[in-house]
Amino acid sequence: MRDTRPDPLVQVEDLKMHFPIYTGVFRRHTGDVKAVDGVSFTIQAGETLGLVGESGCGKSTVGRALLRLYEPTAGRVVIEGEDIATLDAETLRKKRPSMQMVFQDPQASLNPRMTLSAIISEPMVEHTRMTADERQARVYELMDAVGLNRRFANRYPHEFSGGQRQRIGIARALALNPKFIVCDEPIAALDVSIQAQVVNLLEDLQEKFGLTYLFISHDLSMVRHIADRVAVMYLGRIAELSPRDELYAKPLHPYAEALLSAVNEPDPNRARRERIILKGDVPSPANPPKGCSFSTRCPKVFDQCRITRPNLTQVEAGRFVACHLFTQNTDAGPTGAPEVIELKQQGETT
Repeated sequence: MRDTRPDPLVQVEDLKMHFPIYTGVFRRHTGDVKAVDGVSFTIQAGETLGLVGESGCGKSTVGRALLRLYEPTAGRVVIEGEDIATLDAETLRKKRPSMQMVFQDPQASLNPRMTLSAIISEPMVEHTRMTADERQARVYELMDAVGLNRRFANRYPHEFSGGQRQRIGIARALALNPKFIVCDEPIAALDVSIQAQVVNLLEDLQEKFGLTYLFISHDLSMVRHIADRVAVMYLGRIAELSPRDELYAKPLHPYAEALLSAVNEPDPNRARRERIILKGDVPSPANPPKGCSFSTRCPKVFDQCRITRPNLTQVEAGRFVACHLFTQNTDAGPTGAPEVIELKQQGETT
């Protein structure tokens, strides 16, 4: 039967981001920190993919490598049919307006010497031929869209609260009408009372402008609210990729199960998930364990886990998991899976 699904807006195939380690007087290359070690996923137009995991698992590095703020070590990042990883500098510059980023710390990502108006209009100066009046009209339009008073246009970043600064960052990201936005923990630096406002704003803007998000966060409650699908990362690799409701109802990977067991359930009428306490520390990405990267902490580990790295394989409709508990009796590839999942992680051993 012919596949009638539209092509994904974003296709990531076996993305790797390794940072070299230099030691000694002569600064010899003695190893690599494998921050991202073979990540593959797709994002459909208008969809929000949540990317979760504990600190240091490589979430933010994935987001930056997708937009080539970092030069990927290997792999493909196809956005709107173009492989971002292979574009030359001038072609990449022309591609920038269609893909933007909202950073984690709004204070650090805003120039303290520039006014709000100058910050939001800077992308227009660089990438368009709009007149000064046209840029100012666009600034006011964006301020209205993100809920900022127009009277604040000539104020500086230090005069705003954390939530307002994040709204400025969102307005700047929207300035060139992008299709794809990487939201790198956009609520982590905000007060709890402000977090829901920013997430609701992102949802409203997505509906209004037809945006596609990669939403990176360690706040599983917020990810549940905004994401359509969720990818769970551990030590530079995706452990599970599932639709949101199915993942939160029944996580498949032992790490995803432990991660979700830590989420508080606000509804007292729902059954409380048994808390799973993981023992040991996360291994170093410079020296990951042989076989499954989670084998050193997994409560369900067995011999094969310590020898062979599991493939990210489709085990249910729309659900992918990299775990020998599910893949040891399956075929070598995910049946009916998106092409980017099929290809790179099959038969990989360490």
